[in-house]
Amino acid sequence: MLEDLIKPPKLNPGDKIATISLSWGGPGAFSYRYEIGKKRLETIFGLEVVHTKHALKDADWLHNNPKVRAEDLMDAFLDPSIKGIFSTVGGDEAIRLLPYVDLEVIRKNPKIFLGYSDTTVNHFMCLKAGLRSFYGPAVMTAFAENVEMHSYSIEGIKRVLFLNEIIGDLPYNKEGWTKEYLEWSIQANQNSQRHLNPPVDWNFVGACKELGRGRLIGGCVEVLQMLNGTSLWPECKVWENSILFLETSEEGMSVDHFRRFLRNLGAQGILESINGLLFSKPGGSQVHAPQFVEYENAILTVLKECNLTYIPVVTNMDFGHSDPQWTLPYGCLAEINPIERKVTLLESGVR
Repeated sequence: MLEDLIKPPKLNPGDKIATISLSWGGPGAFSYRYEIGKKRLETIFGLEVVHTKHALKDADWLHNNPKVRAEDLMDAFLDPSIKGIFSTVGGDEAIRLLPYVDLEVIRKNPKIFLGYSDTTVNHFMCLKAGLRSFYGPAVMTAFAENVEMHSYSIEGIKRVLFLNEIIGDLPYNKEGWTKEYLEWSIQANQNSQRHLNPPVDWNFVGACKELGRGRLIGGCVEVLQMLNGTSLWPECKVWENSILFLETSEEGMSVDHFRRFLRNLGAQGILESINGLLFSKPGGSQVHAPQFVEYENAILTVLKECNLTYIPVVTNMDFGHSDPQWTLPYGCLAEINPIERKVTLLESGVR
């Protein structure tokens, strides 16, 4: 169960971490962007950064070799000198690694695994293996943010991965937020800061005024759809008394599509098992702030259909495909307080 997930050891400056390409071969396509993310891992966090054997290969070659990508993952877990494994970027086909992954290797070699988006697949591999992993920045996205990293993203990494103290109240993002897309193929764009929209407070929606407490599980909605029905999809008892966190990708999932996904969770009995729901700002540069309420309403509609209006819901949060982004530890005990408008992580992310 979620409370039994193994906490990996915390990171310390000087530790060696491995970067890995589990889906799209972004570093091979835009090496300059990868190098910026790598440099910031070294200078801001003091880490020694190496890459797995095939992480920097050509994107087409990596696409054609899912077994090799899985071998990179196994090698990184087996290497005792490596203290963390950081995804370079997402994609849409990490699911193809499933036949080649040995979950026992993950379970017996606990270490930090970090990523988001399509690496939701790999997080659910860690989950099934019994290891806590971390839904947070990728090397080529938040770590390689145009001009400089956002301080909110930096704080999330330091508090969650480098400290074995109770994480506590998640801070509101006061920097502003962005989903603006500037073409990576135009290298000069790296020197252009993405436009930040004014800060938007989290919204504690619905009628519930009671505390919701549970352990974190979730990920990118589009990827969760790919996982549904596979051997990695958790049985209902794993979702019991959890806090479900959800976010949508840069593809800009429609409200109707999102509503159908939630109805599927309701039909499986998952929604009635959870104690709370966290939803980030919807992904997609074409989805603007005035539309966020439509996604909120989809959540509330489905909960009402399932007679689950007592579940606390928080929207407009800052994780996943909206920058800056906080890092969330799978299996971490969390609490939603609608009265005080707080989301609190009640334990450390690491040991």
